[in-house]
Amino acid sequence: MVVIMAQILKYILPVLCLFFAACRTAGPARPGVEEAAVRGNSLSPLLKAGDSVRIHYGFYDTHEVQRGDIVVCRFSFRRDPLIKIARAVPGDRFALEERADGVSLLLVNGAVLTNSAGRPYDFTGRRKRMLALYARDYKGVIPPDSYLLLGDAAEGSLDSGRFGLAAREVIVGKAVR
Repeated sequence: MVVIMAQILKYILPVLCLFFAACRTAGPARPGVEEAAVRGNSLSPLLKAGDSVRIHYGFYDTHEVQRGDIVVCRFSFRRDPLIKIARAVPGDRFALEERADGVSLLLVNGAVLTNSAGRPYDFTGRRKRMLALYARDYKGVIPPDSYLLLGDAAEGSLDSGRFGLAAREVIVGKAVR
């Protein structure tokens, strides 16, 4: 019994903590448009560090998030917003397909998900376990007001592979090149 409880705490508690942190925003979105420089390489090759984007804060107050949108998110666990790509939206089907080498590919609506360079996203270790939990718990369907957000780096970044599905409330704007 103690071993089972230890396993539950080892896997479930961190997931719950990340889920609740992701559901809380770090502050309200500012209305309007702002020019910003991309920091980091999680969106490379689509966007590189230093590239300029226009952020339309409040855009999703009147529009639905579309698959492929570049979104700006505010999480309580980060001071600065994150910029990611909405790879799956409510109602989309998703699953992990494990290859012989142990690496899993992500399928969205039956197709292998690839980045802007055509490279499939690779999921191993914690990233793989995180998405597998969501796929199991939600029976392979993105629930209402939840989004699968990924960087463009096929090997992963600080994205849904680390923090799970993102709640609609954390998406504060749309980024446009």
